Amino acid sequence: MLRTIDLRGRAMAPAELRAVLPRAEVNIEVASERVRPILDRVRTEGAAALADLSEQFDGVRPETLRVRRSALEQALRELEPAVRAALEEAIRRARLGHEAQVPKPVTTSLAPGAEVRQRWVPVGRVGLYVPGGLAALVSSVVMNVVPAQVAGVRSIAVASPPQKENDGLPDATILAACALLGVDEVYAVGGAQAIGMFAYGVSATGAEADELSTCAPVDVVTGPGNIYVAAAKRAVLGVVGIDSEAGTTEIAVLADESADPQLVAADLISQAEHDPAAGSVLVTDSPELATAVAEAIGLQTDVAKHHQRIRTALTGPQSGVVLVDDLEHGIAVVDAYAAEHLEIHTRDAAAVADRIQNAGAIFVGPYSPVPLGDYIAGSNHVLPTGGTARFASGLGVQAYLKSVQVIEYDREGLTEVTDQLITLAEAEDLPAHGEAARLRRQH
Repeated sequence: MLRTIDLRGRAMAPAELRAVLPRAEVNIEVASERVRPILDRVRTEGAAALADLSEQFDGVRPETLRVRRSALEQALRELEPAVRAALEEAIRRARLGHEAQVPKPVTTSLAPGAEVRQRWVPVGRVGLYVPGGLAALVSSVVMNVVPAQVAGVRSIAVASPPQKENDGLPDATILAACALLGVDEVYAVGGAQAIGMFAYGVSATGAEADELSTCAPVDVVTGPGNIYVAAAKRAVLGVVGIDSEAGTTEIAVLADESADPQLVAADLISQAEHDPAAGSVLVTDSPELATAVAEAIGLQTDVAKHHQRIRTALTGPQSGVVLVDDLEHGIAVVDAYAAEHLEIHTRDAAAVADRIQNAGAIFVGPYSPVPLGDYIAGSNHVLPTGGTARFASGLGVQAYLKSVQVIEYDREGLTEVTDQLITLAEAEDLPAHGEAARLRRQH
């Protein structure tokens, strides 16, 4: 089912590797052209545009833009006890994992009377996007809301697509998760239009204007989504901050002959289940393992609920088996690929994981499958895709914090560096800068 790319005996630079490794062809520029008129409509027409766009793209026109509090409370009351218990445990672990990320304020004394402090403050308001396409990702509520709450953000809004099957409301489990987390500002809006709503803010006009038809603009937008959501986030960057352009999911597995082919196959399938465009890549120096994994994939896919979606993903250009010379070659390949999720199924997997530079999240050994991180590991599943793990990080507390530097010098501290300050100011032909320091020395 998986196509094979044989890189054995081929010495290639990282850029050359990226050109031949399996990955979907994603043209975000085309997507950007498609979302631009959507964003323009949201900016100029407000809530009325959102209603029209929901009807166009989601097949339903929500009764209200904002979900009523009573609907959130009802969703929580009707949530299955087992699902609630699982969500509560996921929330508990996510809080512990994200609390460890909170940076500490730092004070640096450079000389007597010369001090620089760095403190971290939360942004004022955030908009969190939760997908609701082929699968309503209730886990994304946890992954977005918890780090924002840990960061200390006071105003949190969530948007998720309206569902025809739920009377134009977002998925009921998503609503219940929001209520469980104490988030009562939830909007029945999906796709690029939700990103526009958060970036520009919207309201209705005339007698229809009330809190159910109004959304104030935010400072930061986070959350995963399809290519159109990613394109919309790119388009509004600068109006608001964003976490990353997280797109369709992907997994790479680095494995040697010690790996269990049944487990490797199950993990490749688990991500293919997300979306027909999902990427599943096995990198191994063992042709025998590759054959065994392919056989296991065939058997496991036949009995999978979403077997058609899985087959489409696994046979697409974004998936495949990559044969390498040895472990060193494999590490170079997965570093070039920069997977959103990277599993290590090798001898001494922890030591191998420590050598990986480029990955959104690394899952070490046979008992750390990617689905653990999707739901309940205590990590975050909003991760950089499409090779952007070379320079981007997964969602965390830092996405909702900003660093503020506080500079405090007394007379002695300033006097000590005034001559150097004047020298540098004059070197840049900005003498008024130097004069500002010189005047203080005279007072």
